[in-house]
Amino acid sequence: MSFMFHPYPYVDHDAVNVISGRGVTPVKGTIPVAKKIAALLKEGKNVAVDAYPGADVTVLVNTVRQQLGGAAVTFIDAESLLKDADTIADMLLPYLPEDREEDPVLLYGRRYKGGYEGLQDDRKVQALKELLGREKSVLVYGRGALVSALRGCYGARIWMDVTPRTAALSFKYGHARNLGAKADLPYGLLMRRNYYVDFETAVDLRWSLIREKQLDYYITADVPEEMQLVSFGDLLTLFDELCERPFRCRPVYLEGVWGGFYFTRLRHLPSKMRNCAWIFDMIPMEVSIVAKLGDNEFEAPFFTFIQAMGEKLLGRQAMEQFGGYFPIRFNYDDTYHSNGNMSVQCHPDEAYVVKNHDELGRQDESYYVCVTAQGAKTFLGFNEKDSCREFFEKAREAEKTHELIDYEKYINAVPSVPGTQVMIPAGTVHASGRNQVILEIGSLTVGSYTYKLYDYQRIDPQTGLPRPIHLKMGSRVIHGERTKEWVRDNLVNHGYVVREGKDWKEVVVGEHDLLYFSLRNLIFWDKIEDDTDGLFHVLSLVDGEKVKVVSQEDPSKFYIMNSLDIVVIPASLGKYTIENLGVGSVTVHKTLLKKV
Repeated sequence: MSFMFHPYPYVDHDAVNVISGRGVTPVKGTIPVAKKIAALLKEGKNVAVDAYPGADVTVLVNTVRQQLGGAAVTFIDAESLLKDADTIADMLLPYLPEDREEDPVLLYGRRYKGGYEGLQDDRKVQALKELLGREKSVLVYGRGALVSALRGCYGARIWMDVTPRTAALSFKYGHARNLGAKADLPYGLLMRRNYYVDFETAVDLRWSLIREKQLDYYITADVPEEMQLVSFGDLLTLFDELCERPFRCRPVYLEGVWGGFYFTRLRHLPSKMRNCAWIFDMIPMEVSIVAKLGDNEFEAPFFTFIQAMGEKLLGRQAMEQFGGYFPIRFNYDDTYHSNGNMSVQCHPDEAYVVKNHDELGRQDESYYVCVTAQGAKTFLGFNEKDSCREFFEKAREAEKTHELIDYEKYINAVPSVPGTQVMIPAGTVHASGRNQVILEIGSLTVGSYTYKLYDYQRIDPQTGLPRPIHLKMGSRVIHGERTKEWVRDNLVNHGYVVREGKDWKEVVVGEHDLLYFSLRNLIFWDKIEDDTDGLFHVLSLVDGEKVKVVSQEDPSKFYIMNSLDIVVIPASLGKYTIENLGVGSVTVHKTLLKKV
């Protein structure tokens, strides 16, 4: 599932992983892929092409028609299996509530777990099953073609994937629509429906197909005319090679009302971008992973990779503890030379998320200060014991009058110095101030349950409307007792030296009983050695020019990190070394799960 509404349409070609491919050569291009599928149909096989929302299946199907050379083939759109639009709309109402007092812009909902089976008409599915049992050379295409009742009826089962970035852009630009929708929705509501229904349903089906090894072919199709097809076995071969080395994901970049300009310059982002607020470097449900095979790039959603690699990537503890989800997310928040702060906000705990959204867990966060300019600070906790009550009273008034309030009278500020680590357990009021770059590290929650409490009366540049405030939701989860003294004693720079040697050391910079991950710095001049010991590690080069992260068992497996790159070390990698390729000492921020 992806909760990005407005990714910038830019592909970062620096974020690739060069591998040998072990002899895998994808079939590349719409016509060659269509020829392969047409050949399967000419052999008399029934074929299914299911797809992630936003994938352009129509382009492929039309091209297959052209390649049949007169062969008799029956084409069936899986959308014909759906219940009628009114029935689907009524069925989904509980998952997409319309209470604008509670949720002014209808941003939130509950996860739908009924699968495509819940959206399809059982009689239509049974009729298709019978048809597939007596006829040959049938192509069933579109979302829901590979539901469990039909999988055994095909001679070839194909999944067509696109990255979350492309999926969001496909819907934004009108190339895709909600499955079985009665009418096209405004974009915000369309994406809410995607998040809670369409994306969720596709992710679950894809996971089932991968887990049960019920796929024969896989297509990656971010650019339809450049789509690539591999057998499922070859896909696993590529993924296995990626998972035997340190790797980097392909980031997604987003503009925002408080966006800054540090990453714009650091990564040479397009000059047309207004700014860059969010850098989704390693948010598991939002990013992709790219294997570079010679001159060819093979790109897949990172969560597809996670679903296929499982314990090899995550380790046994994470698999058992989090059910196969990558349990930590990473992004940068850039307010460097911006025009303001992030919104004053808070996040919900597990009980609230599960009860109200049927999500996967609490939303904890942490900030590591990477870069600062003049006057930078981070807002965390309330000033005094009565500040929470007084702040909410002022915020409720401001929501009606649209007046500015003196938020610093109520919200505690921590001076931002590079190397500062603050932890933000669910329910803690916080905001990143202007003039800094923050490495944000968050917990499992797949979506973004950010309850904005005050946003300086700013207008959303995407909608032209005031940015949404969720004071009612925030008031239910806020911990007003977390004042500046509690913040000082519990949340800022709490750590200790784990190990050290000549010219190197590993230091915990943040741990808290409410957070299930440990935040550390690896500080060294020449090199430092480490061991995953069954846990995945995530590294960020927060101070230094360039380092090489290399497997000790096989030095040919390495990744060279530049400033602020984020790299994943699979749990199965074992011992590795980080070598300094620049001048002076370096600091690599490391995140890992606490041992249980």
